[in-house]
Amino acid sequence: MDNSTRRLLQRLMRRIPTPLLKTTLEKWGRLTVAQRQSMDFTQPKWAVTEKLLAICEENEWTAKQITELEMIYIIDNPNQGMWYAFQLMDPEDDAHSVELMQFKEQFKSHLSELVRHVSVKIKKHTDEAVWIRIAWGDSLSRPNHLKPTYVVHYLQTPYVFVTSLTSKQKPLLSQALVLSTRYHAIKDANLSGRKLTAIRDLLMRQYQQAFPTKYPSPLAEKNHTVSNPRIEREQAGLAANRLQMACEAFGDGMLPQLQSAVYKLETKFKDHTNKTMTERDEPFKCVVKFASTNLLESLRHCASSGIASTPVTPLLSSIPLKGRNYFVITDNGPSPPSQMHASQN
Repeated sequence: MDNSTRRLLQRLMRRIPTPLLKTTLEKWGRLTVAQRQSMDFTQPKWAVTEKLLAICEENEWTAKQITELEMIYIIDNPNQGMWYAFQLMDPEDDAHSVELMQFKEQFKSHLSELVRHVSVKIKKHTDEAVWIRIAWGDSLSRPNHLKPTYVVHYLQTPYVFVTSLTSKQKPLLSQALVLSTRYHAIKDANLSGRKLTAIRDLLMRQYQQAFPTKYPSPLAEKNHTVSNPRIEREQAGLAANRLQMACEAFGDGMLPQLQSAVYKLETKFKDHTNKTMTERDEPFKCVVKFASTNLLESLRHCASSGIASTPVTPLLSSIPLKGRNYFVITDNGPSPPSQMHASQN
């Protein structure tokens, strides 16, 4: 085992929480029964790491085996780092018939043609997602396994989710994807978040989207003080109306746990009392960001409780409706999404 492989394993062991070590190593399937029994998971993690390093040295394992272990951990614990969603565009007639083996062969082949030194590992998950681990190199250096890119693609759909991708690598990955999936272009879906499952469910509409048009009045509180019945009926009606409009905007039931939404404003400054700003040729620019541990749930609660006005503004209801959390607002309306075309010469 060379030094780079040792560092890869040491770094991976630091990332895996101690309670998950045993089950992750069992899923790996590389250790024999005797080797697993020889590992004491009650010891400090550094001691467990040293024991595993010794076993890997004994078996002469390389980065190939260590990256298998990393993929198992990342697939089971995907909500790490920032994930970005993309959408494939303009499918060919046979795009929906691409099978896993065909995709694997063509993706590796196309990417290898674009990058001289690259390591690609592809694994299909139980939920039909195809997971891709890419270690990038270049014409002079070997693949860097310490900074891999992870890609998740659902075959027969146009959706792709990516994490840890640099601007230099983006066009290379885009071209390999469109060629191996039988599409002509790929665009940024303007959706990102730290929870892969949340942005996947939002973009692919894999959550409860019952947008009801009528709700019963809220349950009356027990032991409430005596008040005017007319006021009570009026307040109950207003509360039911707010709840209806909130659920029409965001849906009913559990919502994807999106953490943020960003609105970038690029418009002319309009204020007749401020000629200095109004007469400027450059557009007025600012960025507004909403953040929460569960943004959609927070917005729905604000609307239903009366904290925010109803009906809900389209700027906010567009998040679940369009499956996006990044918007650019201009005087001419939303700016067109960027597309990345791939040559098929």
